[in-house]
Amino acid sequence: MPAAVLFDRDGTLVVDVPYNGDPARVELMPSAREAVDAVRALGIPVGVVSNQSGVGRGLLTRRQVAAVQRRVEELLGPFAVWAVCPHAPDDGCGCRKPAPGLVLAACARLGVPPAHTVVIGDIGADVAAASAAGARGVLVPTPVTRPQETAAAGERAGDLLRAVRLVLTPGAAARTGGVR
Repeated sequence: MPAAVLFDRDGTLVVDVPYNGDPARVELMPSAREAVDAVRALGIPVGVVSNQSGVGRGLLTRRQVAAVQRRVEELLGPFAVWAVCPHAPDDGCGCRKPAPGLVLAACARLGVPPAHTVVIGDIGADVAAASAAGARGVLVPTPVTRPQETAAAGERAGDLLRAVRLVLTPGAAARTGGVR
């Protein structure tokens, strides 16, 4: 069993509304509630790792990002950790996925080793950040996921609940080759 499961926010837990600062526009992805509940039921901490470049681009405030975060927690319950990168893509920070900073920060705050942590996301940057941190990454492709990202993912699942089942079932990745 993983020591922690970290989810990407936009496109993974909630429908991706670009630069969303309005809690009223937060809508859960299919099976998000069931997936998060399945992890929590086993006593495994859950967290969120999310790029929010709208802050660095001047399109969002940190207060708006926090308001959306609160709405996500109203819908899904509290997360043990939120690690958010507010930087624009050209800022050169070490936290913006695909860099490992968010994953490493979340693991440090949870007190769990990255090698025993799973990151579930909808784009290649999520899986790459997991890999760069030494964590396990699982891709849940959506219509915005590029075909090369899907092809490059070592593990992928057709939806969020299947991804969680993949990481919570001992030996599932070995039996399925990581693809479900």
